[in-house]
Amino acid sequence: MRVVLTGANQPRYDCRVKYPDAVAESVSTSHLVIDDEEIFKAHEGGKLSVQLSSPLDTQRALSIAYTPGVAQVSRAIAGDLSLAERYTWANRLVVVVSDGSAVLGLGDIGPAASLPVMEGKSALFKTFGGLDSIPIVLATNDPDEIVETLIRLRPTFGAVNLEDISAPRCFEIERRVIEALDCPVMHDDQHGTAIVVLAALLGATKVLDREMTSLRIVISGAGAAGVACANILLAAGIADITVLDSKGIVHTGRDDLNPFKAELAQRTNIHGLTGGMAEALAGADVFMGVSAGLVPEELIATMAPNGIVFAMSNPDPEIHPDVARKYAAVVATGRSDFPNQINNVLAFPGVFRGALDAGARRITERMKVAAAEAIFSVVGDELAVDHIVPSPLDPRVALAVAAAVAEASQVAEH
Repeated sequence: MRVVLTGANQPRYDCRVKYPDAVAESVSTSHLVIDDEEIFKAHEGGKLSVQLSSPLDTQRALSIAYTPGVAQVSRAIAGDLSLAERYTWANRLVVVVSDGSAVLGLGDIGPAASLPVMEGKSALFKTFGGLDSIPIVLATNDPDEIVETLIRLRPTFGAVNLEDISAPRCFEIERRVIEALDCPVMHDDQHGTAIVVLAALLGATKVLDREMTSLRIVISGAGAAGVACANILLAAGIADITVLDSKGIVHTGRDDLNPFKAELAQRTNIHGLTGGMAEALAGADVFMGVSAGLVPEELIATMAPNGIVFAMSNPDPEIHPDVARKYAAVVATGRSDFPNQINNVLAFPGVFRGALDAGARRITERMKVAAAEAIFSVVGDELAVDHIVPSPLDPRVALAVAAAVAEASQVAEH
């Protein structure tokens, strides 16, 4: 049995940028507009269906696939549970799990409204990673209930992609699911984003001939993606990282931080900065946006020369790319209609494929860094200021990531 795509294969959406009039008038109108009728038609009936791996077109085939033949297989598995890996699809099946509490730029829209997004994620797993995947949306925001549900469903799947779960609950849920299950688990909003950010930074610093570890980096957003980006960059040897949330710079003197931000404050902001975006960006080398807030042009102008801007919020980047290019040498966004798209699809299909190929029980930090390096390696001689990461449609990416992750898994095991 296989999950297959229905309708159109590519994401469809109106991706016009919405900016204040004064900004909008000063920038280009680069955008892709798709009408509502085409969008809804592509999603009608959902984007997934089930396809058989063997036809059921004869009495003999029916007897083998179902009764009485299937009883032989079930008896064998009952006697030796390891046989389930060979005779069911569970070992290679990824479940995309969400409670609908932090969906794209839509926020807490609930499980039913989040299902089209999760179907799309499963479609990407199949298209780019060759992995079967099913979406599971849960009518609860309670971490205990989410974890317990996945524990009870464990015989059904081989890996868990947590998706669009709000912070800070997402940190606890991921940790507990990893501890409870003996299979690969990853919250993609955290680690998929971080992997591709590291890959893009490898490309940007290479094309600019800059030393990555000497950069002063500002991250706007202290939710799931922001915390994970800070963590992977710290692990890569970058010491000077300042993180901001909606109330300003995350620093040890604040008494309004949740435990996750308080812990992050201990490991970042080495200069002890306080204040907001103006104080953080002055003289910074890199701006990374993973929040919904717009950043004024005049603050980007205060960054150091030869800078890097990753404005990754979707559908509206923190600053329009055309404006950012006035001041930064390299500009990237999360959007597909501008160069240098930082998109999680570059990471998660290959990460899960590599982990499952290797029989890994965990997705380790070493595997994540290996994935980022593999994404960067695909660019090769095509590296340029407007091509620091490969296209999400490049068929080489998932294969390279899977191979690198599988190899890193073996190193980790031994």
